[in-house]
Amino acid sequence: MFLDNFKQLLAADMAAVDQVIRARLHSEVVLVNQVGEYIVGSGGKRLRPALVVLSAEAFGYQGTHHHALAAVVEFIHTATLLHDDVVDESDLRRGRETANALFGNAASVLVGDFLYSRAFQMMVEVGEMRVMQTLADATNVIAEGEVLQLLNCHDAEVDAENYMRVIHYKTAKLFEAAMRLGAILAGCSAADEQAAAHYGMHLGTAFQLVDDVLDYSADESATGKHLGDDLSEGKPTLPLIYAMQHGTPEQAALVREAIEQGDVSKFAAVLQIIHDTGALDFTRQQALREAELACAAISGISDSNYKRCLVELANFAATRQY
Repeated sequence: MFLDNFKQLLAADMAAVDQVIRARLHSEVVLVNQVGEYIVGSGGKRLRPALVVLSAEAFGYQGTHHHALAAVVEFIHTATLLHDDVVDESDLRRGRETANALFGNAASVLVGDFLYSRAFQMMVEVGEMRVMQTLADATNVIAEGEVLQLLNCHDAEVDAENYMRVIHYKTAKLFEAAMRLGAILAGCSAADEQAAAHYGMHLGTAFQLVDDVLDYSADESATGKHLGDDLSEGKPTLPLIYAMQHGTPEQAALVREAIEQGDVSKFAAVLQIIHDTGALDFTRQQALREAELACAAISGISDSNYKRCLVELANFAATRQY
């Protein structure tokens, strides 16, 4: 099974990353430790930090800075989750109460700020301007993506192009940055660095497209989140956009109203329309296309177990059921 091979290949590196995370999460302020430990220890996939490691190893990096930068990427990702859950008023993530549900909104926002600032302390320690530039650019774009998504909420006029822009900014940018960091550490050529970045962008896009599919099709116990959360938050994701474009006028009107009102009571009816129009299959196909583009981007780099893992990871991202 891919995930078992993935974990086995990266076991030593990810154990080292976890050591860095635990050490650098520490604060003299007790609440920072409590919230940080809760969210970092909540059983996430650690996918983004793993990409830093995979990229560095695939390009032949010799050293330990990739462990520190993998932890930096995890801190940035965790900070975005803390802030996201406050904005979305979420109470469940990965099958557990969100930090804001448990500790309150103020603590979640402020600890998110701590994680961002700790990440920047750590990236400065690496002493590589290209690393700092990559992460500074990424965090800025991610913030823009968060604002774009906020503006799009409850707007049934959002088209596929605008939706994809949010994905690229909000989700895929950190995947792209993670891959670029490994290439920078390895001293790659500009072409190889760009190949790594393109892989990350397409992988992150595929990953988010499948997340949007799973919001209308997954087993809640497997995903650890409520089905229909996107609809209740009024998020016009690709399955809804496609359903409005390809449904009957009556079906389109119902989906439009559900988005505008965030009306989760219409979830069953919306779900039926999504199935009737083939919207989930279409979105899955788009994810598969992104996975193919990701694999094509790194086709020219030297073969290794790490490169093969990146190819398998892209396929997994587009076909996963949880």
